[in-house]
Amino acid sequence: MTEDRDWEETSDRGHAMVPATPRDVVHIRVGSFILVFLFALAVLGIIARAPVMTGIAVVAAVVVVIDIVLAVRRQKDRNVGEVG
Repeated sequence: MTEDRDWEETSDRGHAMVPATPRDVVHIRVGSFILVFLFALAVLGIIARAPVMTGIAVVAAVVVVIDIVLAVRRQKDRNVGEVG
């Protein structure tokens, strides 16, 4: 069986849709939620003059951003995902 990968699914508004796994969606949404708290923690560390706390928050934010970027790349990959 061969698959036709030259299709493009569009939403009601006409925007192109890509296949996404629930795992990718969770990584993007939870990651962005965590970034808000890490930003607040970094600002609090700067205000309190606690460089260790600020450093931990910045390193954790970089890890979260990398995770979000990888999830977006997986989502855009046409060979991966659940297509209904």
